Amino acid sequence: MITVFAIIDVCAVIIALILIQRLLNATQTRRTLFPPGPKELPLIGNLLDMPTEKEWLTFSKWGEIYGDLVSVAFFGQRLIILNSAKTAVDLLDKKSSIHSDRPSIPMGGELVGWKNTLVLIPYGKRFRSYRRLAHQLFGNKATMEQFLPVEERETHRFLKRVLAQPENLSQHIRKTAGAIILHISHGYDIEEENDPFVTLADRATDQFSISTAPGGFLVNHIPALRHVPSWFPGAGFQRKAKEWAEALENMVDRPYNFVKSQMAAGKAPLSLTSSLLEGRQVGAEEEFDIKWLAASLYSGGADTTVSSIHAFFKAMALFPDVQAIAQAEVDAIIGSDRLPGFSDREQLPYINALALEVIRWHTVTPTGVPHRAIENDIQDGYFIPKGSLIVANIWKMLHDPAIYNSPSEFKPERFLGSTPEPDPRTVAFGFGRRICPGRVLADASIFISCAMSLAVYDISKYSSPEGFVSEPDVEQTTGTISHPTPFQCTIKPRAEKAVALISADEHL
Repeated sequence: MITVFAIIDVCAVIIALILIQRLLNATQTRRTLFPPGPKELPLIGNLLDMPTEKEWLTFSKWGEIYGDLVSVAFFGQRLIILNSAKTAVDLLDKKSSIHSDRPSIPMGGELVGWKNTLVLIPYGKRFRSYRRLAHQLFGNKATMEQFLPVEERETHRFLKRVLAQPENLSQHIRKTAGAIILHISHGYDIEEENDPFVTLADRATDQFSISTAPGGFLVNHIPALRHVPSWFPGAGFQRKAKEWAEALENMVDRPYNFVKSQMAAGKAPLSLTSSLLEGRQVGAEEEFDIKWLAASLYSGGADTTVSSIHAFFKAMALFPDVQAIAQAEVDAIIGSDRLPGFSDREQLPYINALALEVIRWHTVTPTGVPHRAIENDIQDGYFIPKGSLIVANIWKMLHDPAIYNSPSEFKPERFLGSTPEPDPRTVAFGFGRRICPGRVLADASIFISCAMSLAVYDISKYSSPEGFVSEPDVEQTTGTISHPTPFQCTIKPRAEKAVALISADEHL
């Protein structure tokens, strides 16, 4: 019979072997300097220095002390932190052939199963297949045009939901993002109330954010813990992982099976999934790729776009002068007899700049998802060993006062004029071969949400019946995908004519 002490001994031996191997590797390369960073303790390295929340703020402070290239370690695992866009481009873009792998994330990737999605899949044949298929359908503006009517229709429906229940803004944003993504990925039109697929996406993506965050689960720092049985004291993460894996499996399989049933009935609309299945017999491996790629789009876009659009409403409540300028532009170019659309985009420079500022001001993925070096490398004279995890501190890059004037302020005009500040999209969607394949879709969703909402609604700070004004903060939540902290705002139609525009039938 296996005793508790025997299990402890086995775990101790596994950890000891890992430590010895990593110490031997470190000894082989000690003549070459790692990038600077906080002082490391024997064996555990910087484990005690690692933040458990909002790690981008700690990483930024380290950057101020040690520079754009910072190095820390825990139990022999080297972590390289990039605090400037230039350093990220030099390492992750120019050397993408050796810095495009993903680390094994024991909790989210291995135990829950997110390693099969595009965001965490290892660099290799399957990754390249995913990217190629995704780019064919929605990877650029030309291919995205077929889906722009869906964006306009679902955003118009969003306006209607807000008119009916303005107090449920967050819920409406999630429903709209889910509706757009599910239509593109699976040709699915959501139910107005309690849609099961939207619920699945919300639950699974929230679990992804928690299970992959750098400061989340101890097993992500000590991978050997994943072998501890679920009944063992302190192994509650194993039970949680099993529950979350089931939620992820449902999110992948159920929409995919819906498409197959629609195709069998001869009534499946165009979608990523139907286009890849149409007129072909696919084997088990190819079917695996298709359904997980579709789920990658569905899960990746369902939460990130939600975060950006929620941030837009918070910004409008906090910066009424910006809202007034944006509305004046819409009124001058569009008028009050119709809603703005994508055909108006080139004539709305301030709205475009406002959408860019949403992306910069609220960083949806503050530290991105770590890259992994597959070879030893030298950068700026410092040694980066094979197997190092590389984290781009995107939040710092988009809030660096040396790059963006008054970075905490919401200032769309920073992107206008003869000397605009850098386009945040070059940083916000990642780097190299791991750049977000849905970035064109996300950009379109943010623009049309801003333009349509500003055309018909006034957004302001919430005032209670007793006259108390709620002052939103500018904070954001911890997680791989970070949301604005909860806030209240007041949303009212700008005029009776705006009510009529909102209530009109959507263009199908």
